[in-house]
This record gives sequence, structure tokens and C-alpha cells, in this order.
Amino acid sequence: MIADQPHSHAQPHSQADGPSYLWAALLPLAAFLALVWGINQHALPWTLTLDWAPSLGLAAAFRVDGLAAQMLALITGIGTLVFTYASGYLAHEPRRGRLFGMLLLFMLAMVGAVTADNLILLFLFWELTSLTSFLLVGWKHEDAHARASARQALLITLGGGLALLGGLILLAQIAGTWTLSGIVAAGPALHTDPRLPAALVLIMLGAFTKSAQFPFHFWLPNAMSAPTPVSAYLHSATLVKLGIYLLARLDPAFNDLLLWEFSLVGIGTLTAVWAAVLALRERDLKRILAFTTLSALGTMVLLVGLPSPGAGLAVAAFMFAHAIYKAPLFMVAGNIDHATGTRNIDHLRGLRRFMPWTAAVAALAGLSMAGLPMSLGFVAKDVIASAKAESEVFALISYATVLVNATAVAVAAVAALRVFWGKAEAPPGQVHEVPWSMRLPPLLLVLIALEFEFLPNLADPFMVAAAQSISPGLGALQATTTYTFEGTLTALNITLSIGLVLFLAWDRLHGWLSRVRWLDRIGPAASYDYLLHAIPRLAAWQTRHLQTGRLSHYLRQTLAALLLMGAGLVMLSSAALDFDWPTLLAWPSIAWAWMLACLLILVGAVSSLFLRQRIAVLMASGLVGYGSAVLFLFAGAPDLAFTQFAVETVLVVIAASVLPFLPEAKTLPRSRKSLDALLAVAAGLATFLLLAHLAGLPENAELAAWFARNSLPEAHGRNVVNVIIVDFRAFDTLGEIAVLAFSLLAALPLLAGLRQKRRMDSAS
Repeated sequence: MIADQPHSHAQPHSQADGPSYLWAALLPLAAFLALVWGINQHALPWTLTLDWAPSLGLAAAFRVDGLAAQMLALITGIGTLVFTYASGYLAHEPRRGRLFGMLLLFMLAMVGAVTADNLILLFLFWELTSLTSFLLVGWKHEDAHARASARQALLITLGGGLALLGGLILLAQIAGTWTLSGIVAAGPALHTDPRLPAALVLIMLGAFTKSAQFPFHFWLPNAMSAPTPVSAYLHSATLVKLGIYLLARLDPAFNDLLLWEFSLVGIGTLTAVWAAVLALRERDLKRILAFTTLSALGTMVLLVGLPSPGAGLAVAAFMFAHAIYKAPLFMVAGNIDHATGTRNIDHLRGLRRFMPWTAAVAALAGLSMAGLPMSLGFVAKDVIASAKAESEVFALISYATVLVNATAVAVAAVAALRVFWGKAEAPPGQVHEVPWSMRLPPLLLVLIALEFEFLPNLADPFMVAAAQSISPGLGALQATTTYTFEGTLTALNITLSIGLVLFLAWDRLHGWLSRVRWLDRIGPAASYDYLLHAIPRLAAWQTRHLQTGRLSHYLRQTLAALLLMGAGLVMLSSAALDFDWPTLLAWPSIAWAWMLACLLILVGAVSSLFLRQRIAVLMASGLVGYGSAVLFLFAGAPDLAFTQFAVETVLVVIAASVLPFLPEAKTLPRSRKSLDALLAVAAGLATFLLLAHLAGLPENAELAAWFARNSLPEAHGRNVVNVIIVDFRAFDTLGEIAVLAFSLLAALPLLAGLRQKRRMDSAS
């Protein structure tokens, strides 16, 4: 458990510093109203396709169906209330303008991610959510814990994003399309491809990291160092559900695959149970809510993996209900922290006397979290039970989810009863109710949940359409009016009984679990810390053994690595090295020029081995460069030859000017000389064999002919080589120029230091 720290906002609110940024809530509100109007006026799905890279077959495709519409409703609807809440919570934060700007950028990234139909667009928006989340979690950058938490979240989610990119590219190659809708439509036709398991594993890794599934779950509780509005928005309603969204989006195509089903059901169940156990070890109210969020996310992954059509309805209903009750509970935790300066439940009692509105919100949200009747949470629990019954899941999984639900009941009791009832510990006048800008948003959320319960027609358009997007075989129904009640009340009684026991024994369980130290020494979180500390140790070892500062050492390593890779490729390749001896032994008309170039190279190389004076060795090695230039000249590359002549001349001149200032070279031992000779012979022989093999391959002049045919009409140049460098490879050339420019900029301080040292030496 992290040490509790007084909140910087626990102060009177009689005055505010600068604008409140309440207007920022108008942007998500306008988007939400536009969404509602669009659903009422136009049937789903909506599609939009814009030209992006036609030559690559890519288009900026967007698609909004029932599932995307539900996610948009959560992003914009809850976003409106979170922005309103943040205007009061951050009233005395001098940098709140930047925070609102990043929240808006995050909202746009989420909107793009859930509406993108093109896989590349989806990945770009996916990674943008990770970057903005990193900035938001590490908002209190002066706090070392906040910086470490933000770095942890970024490393895990970006690592998963790289896996996701590989999976998406592989899946696009299998399906022959770059759109999600096209992949889902292809469906069973993809199942026979041997590459599909690898693609699905990579995609699941990306989704598991984003939605904090085991073993990547530990970043989410640590992300509670973010300001409460960020936690209420990112970590309950939007960001952590993005992985669930992607899995649900692909579920119609792969739901009947055992790999998909067993992976999602297994990982989801493990995450839900493990997070429920870890919640009992916490004393920080916000982290307790974070662990129950992990349990809920695991349950959603489990539901996505179920093969029954009713699982789609369960996912849609629970995703909606969870966001509706968890966001206000995070706001309740923020209100308590704001008013009391602590989130430690050991120091919170009887707050209902000072914060009655917050207490009412906690009670209503707690009812839904506990899944009690006449709450939206009860509806979600009911359809979840129906989906499990249809799927005939293992009894062990059913028992595990009972524990998860019981823990949710206990946490709801902690948030709604423990901290607000009992004898008040704070003296009168010290604790106060928060301003209306912080009371109204969570109150509206819980009232909306009640309204959805009593007026189901308001929620059905979102949940049923989303459910049919996840499970196309699901018939027309009403989500909030299909109570089966078969066994539901019995399961509810069992859950409530176990939850009550957990609530009453919370302190004892916490004391016992906190003494189980091995939980902190093993597991994914400990492994992450070990790997994070191992990286600088590995870098130090590599620096000591690889970066010795001697060019000869670097050359040995490079040649050895290339030889090993070449030998490995030859061993793995089924093709043998074939040599076209007639072509190799042919004597072309310009063979005399090539022989002259080879003679210069040979004389320079052999002479440099036996000469003792450094200036003579330099001149001899220069013959190798000039011989190469002659070879280029008569091989049809005059521009490359002239460049080689110029570079070799400048190199020899510069090297000769600095030789007097260099220390004498150390005499190498005989063993080192033998190793160098062996590497040189092996590298030369390998190069000869490779070139001889290439000479025997059929020449493909298609690319050369294309450049010759298009250089003049397309780039208005007759020199094909120049046109390739300047036009067809313009970005590559620009990159090379940039590298040279950056090298010069990096060398300027060194040159200035040498000039200053020379002045000091002359002055002394």
C-alpha cells in the first residue's frame, strides 16, 4: 500500500485562481448530443471513407455500429460530467489548462480508436491514447511515485502496442484487407491459415496490456497517482475498456476457435479472481476501487470469450453498467480526498454528517456495484448469469466469479457504509462538503443509472445494438427487461452473504494478507521491477565489453556478427549456393581495367600488413580506396567513382594531418594477430562466395528499366542516378543529409573544446 499523502486541494473554495475551464465540458457535450441525434435520425452503421494512400491500397475508413456507438456514448457522455467535475476539482491547480488540453486530446484519440475501421488508423489512435495517458498519469511530475507509475503504464501499454501492430499486420495479410469490418466478414474462411494463431496471440497481448489483464494488471492500481478526474475518466470508463472493445470487435470472427475461447476465459477469470484478492490488501480507497476495476475488466474478457450469443448482451450491459457506477465512485473518492486530505479508510468514519450529498452518491453507486435489485448493476449481473448458463462454463469458473462478485459487494459496502457511517473522527468544521461542481456530476451519473433502470427504453438502443455487434446471432430483445430470475436471486443471496462476511472481516483479512510477504516478492509486479533494474545492468555490461573505444575491436565484432548471421542463414535456407562458372570465367572487354583495380587493391592491402611507419600504412590503405574507385568507374558507376576518389583523398589528407598527435599503436599479441587474420580470410572468402552466387542468378532488369523509362517524364532528368537520389529517393537522401547535419552539430562542441584547450595550452 502506498503512503497516504495529504491532497493539495484540501482548502477552502471561496476563491478560484483564473478561469474554471467549465466551458471545456461543452465539447464532449456537443459530441454526445450529436451522437444521440444521429442515432435517432440515421440507422446504424455509419461509414466514412477518405483517400489516404491509394497506391498502397489504404483508405482512412471509419465505421460506427452499435458497439462503437455505445463506446462513443461513454466517451462523450461521461466525459462531459468528468470535465465538469474537473473544473471544480482543479479550481486551484495553476496548470489546469494543460490538463484540460490533454484530456481533450485523449478524448479525441479514444473517439478515433473506436470509430477507425482501418487497422493502421486504429493502431495510431491506440498509441495516442497510451501517450496521452502517460502524460495524464504523470501529471504530478514532481512526485517520484507519479513519474514511476506513468513510466510503468507507458512501457507496458506501448510494449503491448508493438505486439498489436504485428498481429494486425499479420491478420491483414491473412484476410487480404486492412479493415476490421472486412476481417470480421471473412470470419471462418481465415481459420485454416497457419499464421492465424500467431496473429491472434499478438492481438490478445496488445488488448491484455491495454485493459490491464494478468500478468500486466499491476500498472492500473499504480496509475491511481493521477488526479481523480483522470482516474474517473481513463481508468473506469474509457482507456481500460479499449482492449475489451477490440476483443469484442473481433469476437464474431474467432469466437468458435478454442485458442480464442480458452485464452479469454482463462486470462479473464484469473485476472478477476487475483484482483479481488489483492483488493483485500489495500487501505487506500482509490486503489481499492482500482482493483475492483481490474476484476470487472477480467469479467468482461471472460464474457467476450464465452461462445453463447447471450455473451454479447452481457458484455454490452456490464460495460455500460460498470462505467455508470465506477466513475461516480472514483469521484466520491476524490471528494473525500479533497475534503479530508486522506484516502486511507482507517482514518475515515462518519462522513455523512459533513458530506451528505457525497454519501448519497456513494450509496446509490454502491447499490449498482453490489448488483442489488432495482439497479443497473443487477440487470448486468442477471444477463451475465444467463450468458454463463447458456455457455455451460466450468463449475470452477462459476465459483470463482462468485468470489469476485462477493468482493465487489464488500468494496461497495466499504465505499458506501464504512467511510460515511459510524462515529465521526474529524472534529466539527474541519471537514466540509465539496462545491456543486464536484457534487453534481457524480449525482447525475447515479441518477442516470436509476433512470435507465426504470425507463429501459433509454438504454436499450445503446446496449442492444452493441450486443448485436458483438453477437450477430442475437435476436431482437430489450436488455433491461429480459429478467430470467432463474437462480439469480439464489446466487444473489449467496453473493451478498459472502460479501457481508468479507466486509465484516475486512480488517482481519487485510492484516493476514499484508503479512503474506511472498506476494510482493513474486509475481508480475516483482518481475517488472527486476527487469527494469536489469536493463541498466545489462547496458553497463554491454558498454564494458562491446564499447571499448577501439575501432579494431568494433571491426572484429562486426565481421564476426556478419559471418555468424550469414552462416546461420545458409544453414536455415534450403537453397544451395550455385555458381555459374562459365559466366564467372568469362573475359569481358574491360577485364584489363578490373584487373588493374584489383591489383591496386591487393597491393594496398598487402603493403599495409608489412609496413611499419604509420604514414606509409595510411598511404598503402589509400590504394585500396583508389582501386575501388577505378573498379566503380569501369563498372558503370562514374558518379560513385568520383565520390570515392574525393572521399578517399580527403580522408588520407585529414588522417595524415592528425597522425602526429595520436599515441603510438600498441603491439598486438600473436594470438590476436592470428584471430584477425582468420577473420579477414573468412570475411573475404564469404564475400567472394556471395558475389559468385549472385553472379549466377538471372538478372532482373525490370527496376532499372522502370527508372530509365520514368526519369525524364516523371522527374524531368536525364541522369538516372541523380534522379533516383534527388527525386525517387528524396526522403532517403534528406535523411542522409540530416544525419550529416546532426553529426556536424554534435561535433561543434568538441571542436570548440579543442580550440579552448589549445588556447589554454598556448597561454600556459
